[in-house]
This record gives sequence, structure tokens and C-alpha cells, in this order.
Amino acid sequence: MIQPQHRLGWVFTGVLFVFVALWPGPARGLDWHRWRGPDLNGVSKETGWRSAWPKEGPKQLWKASVGQGYSSVSVSQGRLYTMGVVAGQETVWCLDAHTGAEIWKHSYPYVFKPQYYDGGSSVTPTVDGASVYTLGQSGELNCFEAATGKTRWSENIQKELAVKVGDWGFASSPLVQDDWLVLNVGSGGTAVEKATGKVVWTTGPEANGYSSAVPFTIGGQRGVALFVAKAVVGVELQTGKELWRYPWKTDYDVNAADPIIIEGGQVFISSGYKRGCALLKISDRQASVVWENKAMRNHVNSCVLVNGFLYGVDDDMDKAPLLRCIELATGDVKWTYKDFTCGALMAADGKLIAQGTKGELMIVEASPTACKVLAKAQILGGRCWTTPVLSNGRIHCRNSKGDLVCLDVRAQE
Repeated sequence: MIQPQHRLGWVFTGVLFVFVALWPGPARGLDWHRWRGPDLNGVSKETGWRSAWPKEGPKQLWKASVGQGYSSVSVSQGRLYTMGVVAGQETVWCLDAHTGAEIWKHSYPYVFKPQYYDGGSSVTPTVDGASVYTLGQSGELNCFEAATGKTRWSENIQKELAVKVGDWGFASSPLVQDDWLVLNVGSGGTAVEKATGKVVWTTGPEANGYSSAVPFTIGGQRGVALFVAKAVVGVELQTGKELWRYPWKTDYDVNAADPIIIEGGQVFISSGYKRGCALLKISDRQASVVWENKAMRNHVNSCVLVNGFLYGVDDDMDKAPLLRCIELATGDVKWTYKDFTCGALMAADGKLIAQGTKGELMIVEASPTACKVLAKAQILGGRCWTTPVLSNGRIHCRNSKGDLVCLDVRAQE
């Protein structure tokens, strides 16, 4: 039999347990170690960061110059990685994530000759444990020791495979899958050993698309999806054998936004140049259309999917780009925000973090009901096409000439 004083102790313990279980807890900061984040979908699980700012915007913790380009940032174990072109050298940068101070850098000649735009690095480094992997615009594939920058191996994948290069060079961030790296290089992708750079499989010599590979498991079959020059394809991870394909032609063969994989065997794709978007269903190694329209035309950067709704930049080329929300199941437009320019976005904690071409940073509620702007500030000038990154209570933004800023949005204690 439990004595009264013991009963009281049990009651107190139970109340304390319920209180602790329901307490929201402290803000949770997370690393962002690769393109599109830990889950490869542009959505962070980070919580507790501030989305309300003074008029001048969040406090700038540091600013660095990382060279010409559009590479986003990866953050891991207190270090930040990005790429850019400085004085004719394509450079991989490792900075202290807290101060912006240089830890190491690695440079090699920039031989790519940009057409139609100002050029510079397009690929975001990928951190995998103690290694970091990068792909240069002309095919320079490197593996570095993440802490020191020591080169573990280096290959020029374009020269090795004799593949054609798209007009805007290589733009695929290396995807680590098991012991391999998967790249949007060649007709339908290429895989190399991550320990050595040795080619495991490749799919043909045609020019690349500009998306990064996205892993999937559909019908028990493990593979990777790539938006290549003229189609979206799914290939077997182990062999590179094509599993399914859906033709998708655009002007200049620009398919740049990553496919979005949806549970249940669906894939969302979107391209600019007036092409539009589609939801595909993959079944029995066939891709069929669920719906297709022109409500979302991702020219440069991918949408994010939050609670069944897609948020992204619709750019029809002839008119000003729009920030837009569409329903995944139907493709119906839920809202459109016109005061935006071609840029990029990610999501975290039920909010969108969006940066327009001219450097205005916005926080928008991720809701299909209406476009509710929670905060905005002019934080950069120049051309800003690079996806902003939230990591450990800091938002990182850059412009094409290489100004990289780190903004403090940590919860105030």
C-alpha cells in the first residue's frame, strides 16, 4: 500500500513529467551540410529563430568576399563552405561559421567561358563526415579534408568521360549515397566512388542538366532522379540503368530546379522559359502526368513543399517574377505576391525565407490562405539568385559578385 506522502510524490512527479513534455523547449539550431539541407528538400527542422526584425533588418554578424558566382553555403561543425571565382581562379572557401574568418581555401584556374551571364561557381559544396566534395563549373571534381583543406583526391570528370558541357557549365552539387557521389554529368548522370573519385557508372556523353540528383525509393526500387537537358529521369542507384523517363523540353535545355519527390511515387518538376510545371506519377517504371500547367515556372531555383503546398518563384520571362503558392494535389494557385523579383527561398518552422534578385530578404508565413509577410529588409545589393540558408540561428545570403553576409536571428534570451 502506498503511503500518503508517497502518493503526493507520485502526483508531483506526474505533473512535472506532463509539464516537461508540453514545454516547447529551447530554440534548436541545426547544421545545413549540403545543398537543399539535410533532407534535400529546402526545408529545415530548425525552430525558435527570430522572424521579427527592426526596420534595418537582423544584426549582421560578419561579411566576407568569396568571389563571383551563385554557390550557396553548407554549414557543418562550426565551418562554412562555399565557392566563387577570384582573379581567374575558381576557389573553394572554408570559413569560420561564427566569425567569417578564413580557415582554408583551395584554388585552381577558372577555364570556363561564360555566355549570356556573368559566370562564376554554381555548385554548393557537400560535407560528408570529415570530407567535403566540390564540382567546378568545368568539371573539376575534388575531395578535401573538411577541417584542413588537404586534397584527398582530384579529377576532371568532364575530361575523363569526354562528355559535353551545357552552356552554363556544371551546376550539380555532389549527392552522397552510400559509398558513391552522384552527379548531373552526362546524358543521365554519373556516379563515382567517394573515397577515390573512380567512375562507377555513367550514362552517355550528352550535355548535362543543371539540377542536382535527388534520391528516391519507389516500388521498392532505390534510385536517383535527375532533371537532365531534355527530360526528368530516374536511374538505378547501383548501376545507372534507366528506370523511367518523362520528356521535358525547354528553351536552351535549361532544367535547373531539382525534382521534388513525394511519398507514394510522385515527382514534381518545374522549369522556366514559359515551360511550366507538372506532377508525375511513377508506376511500373512508367511516368505519367497527374496534372500539368504554367502556374509555377522555376527558372533558377526549386520550390519547397510544406504541408501539401508548393511555394516558389514563378518566372515567365516576359513579366516580373512572382512569389507563388500552389496546391500540390491539383496545381491550383492559392496566392500570388507580386512585389518580388527572381530569387530563391527555403523554409523553416512554418515560414519561408526568401531573397529577391535585388537583395531584399523576406520572411513569409508558409500558409496557403494568404501571403502574410512577417518581416523584410534590404540586406544586400547586386544580383542575388542564391538560395539563403538558415543554420544555427543565422541566415546566410550572398550576391553574384561574392558578398556573403551572416545575419543573427537567434532567439533572444
